[in-house]
Amino acid sequence: QVQLVESGGGEVQAGESLRLSCVLSGSILSIRGTGWYRQAPGKQRELVAAILNGGLTNYGDSVKGRFTISRVNAKNTVYLQMNSLKPEDTAVYYCHAKSGPQNLDYWGQGTQVTVSS
Repeated sequence: QVQLVESGGGEVQAGESLRLSCVLSGSILSIRGTGWYRQAPGKQRELVAAILNGGLTNYGDSVKGRFTISRVNAKNTVYLQMNSLKPEDTAVYYCHAKSGPQNLDYWGQGTQVTVSS
């Protein structure tokens, strides 16, 4: 079992920045990769960014060059630095982890990000 707790969401103006944090606990050593997804009203959940244990990262096309994912193992924390935010970035952001040989999915409770124009 892996538990994920997000924080750092809020409401900002377009062009501003936010940093989301996700604290991992439980069977951390079994985690293969972590990431952030988002879901806007009426839309499907989509990948924002992901990072594998070896450090390889992957980003959704709409956030490339603006968002950066990182993981600090000593703090068991995954970060999402979001710069140059746009109104279309408004969504609930979920922390995600894949764990164990069966690649089980674990999700946080979500944190709201609202960007106003």
